[in-house]
Order: sequence, then C-alpha cells, then structure tokens
Amino acid sequence: MKLIYGINDKPPFGKLVLFSLQQLLSIVAATILVPMLVNANGGEANGVVLSTSSALLGAGLGTFVYLLFTKGKSPVFLGSSFAFLGALYAATANGYMGILLGAVLAGLVYVIIAIVVKISGTKWISKLLPPVIIGPTVALIGLSLAGSAINNVQNTAVSTANYNLIHILCALITFVATVIASCYGKKTLKMIPFIIGIGAGYVASVIFTLIGNAANIPYLQIVDFSAFADFSFKNIISVPDNIVLFKAIGEMKAFDWTNVASIALLFMPVAFVVLAEHIADHKNLSFILSDGDNQVDLLEDPGLTRTLLGDGIGSMVGTLFGCCPNTTYGESVGCVAITKNASVYSIVGAAIMAIIVAFITPFELFVSTIPSCVVGGISIALYGFIAVSGLKMIQQVDLNQNKNLFVVAAILIPGIGGLTLNFGGDDPFNAPIIKITNIAVALILGIIVNAIVSKAKADDEA
Repeated sequence: MKLIYGINDKPPFGKLVLFSLQQLLSIVAATILVPMLVNANGGEANGVVLSTSSALLGAGLGTFVYLLFTKGKSPVFLGSSFAFLGALYAATANGYMGILLGAVLAGLVYVIIAIVVKISGTKWISKLLPPVIIGPTVALIGLSLAGSAINNVQNTAVSTANYNLIHILCALITFVATVIASCYGKKTLKMIPFIIGIGAGYVASVIFTLIGNAANIPYLQIVDFSAFADFSFKNIISVPDNIVLFKAIGEMKAFDWTNVASIALLFMPVAFVVLAEHIADHKNLSFILSDGDNQVDLLEDPGLTRTLLGDGIGSMVGTLFGCCPNTTYGESVGCVAITKNASVYSIVGAAIMAIIVAFITPFELFVSTIPSCVVGGISIALYGFIAVSGLKMIQQVDLNQNKNLFVVAAILIPGIGGLTLNFGGDDPFNAPIIKITNIAVALILGIIVNAIVSKAKADDEA
C-alpha cells in the first residue's frame, strides 16, 4: 500500500491533532463499551462499577507502554479487550482485586511467551501461520464483527424490538459521508474521513432528535442528552473514578487468596486466545505497511518479543490504572489502512488525548451521546477494511489447490458460524468458566487442517 505518511513521518501540528482525534474516535466507542457491558452484566450487582473514563485513561497509558516496548515501530492503539468480557463478568464476584489479579496473570502469559520467542526465534511462527492461515483469520476478525456493526446500525443490540429505520438512515449518512470524504476529499479531508462521517451522522441524528422532541415523536429521538442533565461547569475537570488499582488496595486485607487459582483459570486461557488475534493484527498491519520493495514484518522488527511484551505489560498497566485488560485494536489498524496514515505520532497523539479526555467530564458526556447508529455506520468501513486486508493476503495463496481450500474453509465457516468451545459452569453455553472464542477455534482448526494437508501432493501432481 502506498502510504501518505510512513511510520516515522511527522505530519504538521494542525493535521497531527486531527489525525490523532480520528484515531481516538475510531476506538473510543469499543473501549468504553467493555466497562459498560461488565457493569450491566453482573458488575454492579457484585458492587464493582467500572468507569468509562478510567477505561480511556488505561487505554492511553497502555498504548504508551506498547509504543515504548516496540520502539515506536508499530502504529497501533491498545483498547479494552472484548475477549476478556466473560472473565471480567466472573471476576467481579471477587471484587476489584479479582480483576487486578486476573489482568496481571494474563499479562504474565504474554511475558512468558515473549521469553520463549526470544529464545527460539520467530521462524516457527511463519511455518505455523502461513498466509493460507493468517489471511482468512484476519478476514474473519473483520467479518465476525459484522453482526455487531449491523446491530448498532439497526439499534437492535439490546433488543430486536428496538429496530429503527431512522437509525439505519443516520448510519447510512455516516457511512456515505465517510466514503465521499475518503474518495473525493482534497488533501486533509481525504485523511480524516471518520471525523467527517461521525460529524455528518451526529448532526443528522441531532436534527431528527430535535424534530422528535418538538413533535413528541419518540421514534425520531435518537440522541440521548440526559447525561448532561446534572452537569455543572464546576465539575468540568474530574479525576477518573473507580480506578482498579486504588479500589483493589482497599480490598486487599479482606480478599480471599484461595480464589487465586480460579481467577487464573478465568484469565490465563483467554490470554492465549488474544495471542492469536495479536499475531493476526500484526501480520495484517505488516501487510498494510508494506510498499512494493519495502516489505515490513513487525514480527521481525521490532520483533514478536517486543510486541508481546508491549501488549502484555501494556494490558497490565491499562488495568491497574484503568479498569480492564487491553489489546491491539483492529479498528486502529483499519483506520491506518483507510487513511493511509501510518505515522506513529498520530498514535502518540491519540494516547495523549485519551489520557487528557479521561479527566474532562464534558468529553466523556459527549461521547456517551453519540448514538449507536453512528458507531455502526463507521464500523461498516472499519470492519470491512479489516476483512478486505485478510482477503488480499489470501491472494498470495493458490486456491486452485484443494488442500488450500480446505484450510480456508476450516477457518472461515466455523469462524463466521460462531463455533465456540465452552468449559465449566452450571450452564456452559450461557456462563462458561472458560470460553474459547470463534476466532481462536477457527485458527486452531486451520492450523490442524494445514498440518494434515501440508504434505499432500498438488492436484496436478496427484
């Protein structure tokens, strides 16, 4: 891909602010959604309330740690990991201390694997995960998020009864504005399509809401401004609340340390799942950063050891000073692909913004008013580009050979179909102790099938 700004390029300050804001906007909805889901699914009932402002603080700090370990060579943002949702739900029964311990143990998995990679090298990674496996896995990451994007577009994430045509219209306005800005925009406009898209979708949503309020038509009332009802300018700056580290320290004396093993079983297996996504994200980002003869492989430089340490320790820091484990974000990778801006300075700027806005009450309140349909409209583009990046990798594979088709099929069909492996609990389907996600299951199946067919003769040699 021909990049407008390379990894080490520094855009002019004005543009840099816009690019950083765009990166932040591309990840902010997903980052704050994780603590909101944990609160709604058992956290508050167990006396644990995770904070969206703390999530932004943790994401910003975690990203800085990642950039330090990777020497500023990998332009990707770390945000709240959805893979740990099940573990976080269950860990709230052990208070904030349970979340802190779980995040540290999960991060240790990364550290241990990083040490193994340092000793053994990365060649085995390339053999274990050739393009015939990584390509469809990256595509799957994007495709598996399609349902989430469309639920947001239709306003059916909570219930199908909430289906709303006006939501769909605003989502399409968001998406089309993004497309027009990216394809027809001049200079700077071409590089900030997400800001243009979100802005257009938000304005349209506000207009419908104002009409709905004036005519008393709830169907048109898309934007919820109730978050500002109790806002006072005296509280324009506030310290992020419920930071896990500070809450956990207060629980330390009363914590039942016999629960450490059960917490380890909740978090450490998930770390291996996120490891698969970590490798896929960095393979995908390497593909995006490569330009003709200039081939980039982030698993070689800065190296998988550094990316793992950055992700693992960044996740620990993100939890300690935020509220939940972090991971590299496909949305951030998608933003790089669409805007062709790989400047690491944009990631640094986004991390600084995330930390600053965590202390600014109006920004957090404003973000909470962005309707799900606008997020869904942007997600169509972001997730689509992730999927297409994977499909481009598959172009390197000879799909005229049945053995390659079987490997791709083993990844795409179980992955898109949502095949998971659930273990333990009274109801393993709804509340498993350990859950191996569809992406991890698909990747494992792909590796197994590839190992089975790797020595098979080509079809024209059979």
